[in-house]
Amino acid sequence: MSKTEKRSRASAASLRSLVPLLPYAKRYKGRAALAVLALAAASAATLTVPEAVRRMIDFGFSSDKAGLINAYFLALLAVVGVLALASGSRYYLVMTLGERIVADLRTALFGHLSGLDAHFYDTAQTGELVSRLTADTTQLKATFGSSASVALRNVFLFVGAIIMMVISSPKLSALVLVAIPLIVLPLVFSGRTVSRRSRAAQDRLAEATAFASENLGAVRTMQAFGQEAATRSRFAGAVENSYDAARDATLARGLLTTVAIFLSFASVVGVLWLGAHDVMSGAMTAGLLSQFVLYAVFGAGALGELSQVWSEISAAAGAAGRIGELLAIAPTIKAPAAPSVLPQPVHGTVRFERVAFAYPTRAADAVVRDVDFSVAPGETVAIVGPSGAGKSTIFQLLMRFYDPTSGRILLDGVPIDSLDPKALRAQLSLVPQDPAIFSGTVMDNIRYGRAEATDAEVRAAAERAAAHGFITAMPQGYETLVGERGVTLSGGQRQRLAIARAILKDAPVLLLDEATSALDAENETLVQGALDDLMGTRTTIVIAHRLATVRKADRILVMDAGRIVEHGNHATLAAQNGLYARLARLQFDVQDEPHSAAAAAE
Repeated sequence: MSKTEKRSRASAASLRSLVPLLPYAKRYKGRAALAVLALAAASAATLTVPEAVRRMIDFGFSSDKAGLINAYFLALLAVVGVLALASGSRYYLVMTLGERIVADLRTALFGHLSGLDAHFYDTAQTGELVSRLTADTTQLKATFGSSASVALRNVFLFVGAIIMMVISSPKLSALVLVAIPLIVLPLVFSGRTVSRRSRAAQDRLAEATAFASENLGAVRTMQAFGQEAATRSRFAGAVENSYDAARDATLARGLLTTVAIFLSFASVVGVLWLGAHDVMSGAMTAGLLSQFVLYAVFGAGALGELSQVWSEISAAAGAAGRIGELLAIAPTIKAPAAPSVLPQPVHGTVRFERVAFAYPTRAADAVVRDVDFSVAPGETVAIVGPSGAGKSTIFQLLMRFYDPTSGRILLDGVPIDSLDPKALRAQLSLVPQDPAIFSGTVMDNIRYGRAEATDAEVRAAAERAAAHGFITAMPQGYETLVGERGVTLSGGQRQRLAIARAILKDAPVLLLDEATSALDAENETLVQGALDDLMGTRTTIVIAHRLATVRKADRILVMDAGRIVEHGNHATLAAQNGLYARLARLQFDVQDEPHSAAAAAE
């Protein structure tokens, strides 16, 4: 295969990245058809101008036909009116079409991202995803909007001008037709280079955005460690890399445009030179030459603008490729074709059967090994163990953010991988150690647990979570804005909002991951009372180190290196003088002797 063929195929391949986005354009066929009609009308009006100019030059200036000049100018004014109306309509239709398509694309992309599983987000950078959702889609807006409009208008003008040139003077047309391949071929061959460099620019911009998002999200930590200057320097370097890549892409597009415009108008100059000789020899009239030159200018101008549009489309192909890569990612955790249905009502029996698991990013390092246990409806089971023992992974697996490497997990006797993940998670309420609080009001954050809940139900949940007091003390009460990630709240306040959210959800299975870890002694007592009330009728699995929670659990599972190494209640485990007893002495200030630990549980 020759180099020319390879480059041609590479260019076509880059433009194929736009194909998956075409269904978004096909939704608005009617608007697109009206835009094409407006484009055709505007182009037709433009192409009638040279004919009017020829007649005016050849006939309008003769003394015996002086009256025709008024008619020619009136006709020309009518043509201009049609051109203006058609151009305005075309601009509105095409630009709104681009806005509409990109709005749909952004919605679809965000919906797709929200459905991807934890495996994807283990390695993805949120800032880069935001860049694709905003900057990349904005670049595509020009492709579906102004670029598409300019391209179609100039295609109409170019084809129409060529046809009229051939009708006006086949001889002069031959020179123009010979020049066209010299202009078009560089456009085709350079498309891949422009696309590649534009994609590199978008990648560098995404990296800078990701860095900024990460560091601004932890601005207090940055300032606390005095890293402002170092962070600014790193961001400036990332921005400079983005600029360098954008400059390279712009240089490629500039060179392409320069060559195309020079070749286009050089051909017009050649045509004008030959035509001038034909007029002098009497082979053609001055009006006909004027008409031909205007058509040649229209054609050359259209071809020059098409070169710019081609470079814009090639650049957009890079952005489309980045978006297409995201849309092509299929979640590994998804509903089966025919999902099972949980028996109603859901009782909340949880069963782990010889479950093993390793995170995809560390496939050789199993974090859960041969875990086997069950939790009966209404029972409270605590899971304790040293850091890295696999406790939180149990929750990740139960909520089916990941699937086990081996073994299976059941809810009310139904394997959870046979359920729709949404149906499964509807039966689980999670209170994490580091709760997610969203920018918005207190009311919005609690209602996140159940969107249809009334204001009264939200307040009742807050009261049960011992949050009503501090909420009503705020300036706007439940309508107080909490800032991004709840930055205006204390750790304990964020924790109580998360507990209120779980109370409001009212699911049959409650998962508490150090739910009271951020509370002081007084608030822990208040919240623990609410949790005790909530746990009484629900299956509850608790990851905790606090003695108050562990002592009240029906059973305690002790994990170490991914395995359950001990199980029993607080008193029996403390008496065994095993791992749990050692953890109790370290974490709960229990006396060293086993009998003292047992006595503390009574």
